[in-house]
Amino acid sequence: MVARVWSLMRFLIKGSVAGGAVYLVYDQELLGSSDKSQAALKKAGEVVPPAMYQFSQYVCQQTGLQIPQLPAPPKIHFPIRDSWNAGIITVMSALSVAPSKACQYSKEGWEYVKARTK
Repeated sequence: MVARVWSLMRFLIKGSVAGGAVYLVYDQELLGSSDKSQAALKKAGEVVPPAMYQFSQYVCQQTGLQIPQLPAPPKIHFPIRDSWNAGIITVMSALSVAPSKACQYSKEGWEYVKARTK
């Protein structure tokens, strides 16, 4: 009984995290243009470190534990626009040729089976 409850709780937690991620992506319009995505990434880079510091201070205050100060994250300049567009182009290209490739591979497989059965 306890295992089933624990399994249900894990499912609900994972579902909540996934739902929250989908909502965040929709709310921040991350699936829009690359300019919006890049602005959201920049905003996250500015907001996340202070939030992590505040959370660690809260945990220290509530538990009495001392968490050592983490080093500052490295500054990484990654042009998201180039990678985003290249990734989308690659995925869409693969999706557009998938039906014809599936048909081609099916024909080849059928010919192979026919040749082996004779």
